[in-house]
Amino acid sequence: MSDYQSIITEVDGGVGILTLNKAHRHNAFDEALIAEMTAGLRQLDADPDVRAVVLSSTGKSFCAGADLNWMRSAAGYSADENLRDANRLAELLATLNQLAKPTIARVQGPAYGGGVGLIAACDIAVGTYDALFSLSEVKLGIIPAVISPYVLAAIGERYSRRYMLTAEPFSAAEAYRIGLLHEIVPGDEQLDEAIGEILDSLLANGPCAQAECKALIRVVAGQPIDEQTIAETAQRITRVRASPEGQEGLAAFLEKRPPHWLAE
Repeated sequence: MSDYQSIITEVDGGVGILTLNKAHRHNAFDEALIAEMTAGLRQLDADPDVRAVVLSSTGKSFCAGADLNWMRSAAGYSADENLRDANRLAELLATLNQLAKPTIARVQGPAYGGGVGLIAACDIAVGTYDALFSLSEVKLGIIPAVISPYVLAAIGERYSRRYMLTAEPFSAAEAYRIGLLHEIVPGDEQLDEAIGEILDSLLANGPCAQAECKALIRVVAGQPIDEQTIAETAQRITRVRASPEGQEGLAAFLEKRPPHWLAE
């Protein structure tokens, strides 16, 4: 696909794969990686051949957070320059979180700081037993501000309090227990098998319905079950049920045939 320096993008069988490709820097964030990831995600989201997106990495680390050289440069930034950088990372995470297509984080190694934010912003996350995690910002005298909405949504306030305040590392088993990972597996081969099974499930479903589900979750999450929420959900199902995909899905079920998105 497009010529990137810090990432690789490819499409295979309806699956878009965005791979962080800075193994020599443990796939740590800098301005270039953030910009390329944002552009790559938007490119995959706009591609009609892509039904789901897998976020992966080369090398031993999934993402080591911020690159040390970048942080060294940022130490001399003005307030405006620091705000610009924070907004660019926020834009990347929002792009990933709001992608219309289902996203899976393929976590093959350690993830620190912003790397945890990437995982939390994906819809589904699978990791290997030896993956390691840390919300390490306070060790550097800073805070995980930009990633915090996604981390809190993934692991909740209580575990965020512990791991954001201590910056202690935690294991894949703990990440699974607290909800950061949906599944853990022994190694890379099993990681690909597990993700393949999840992709099979994702690709069997209506793509428009999946996009609507993601939008629904963003609107309903954390809201009280009041008249406004009830009305909102009723309006959404009414609209989707009457949509071409909704009509096709119901017809296919009643006629005992595959829907058009499987026949294509």
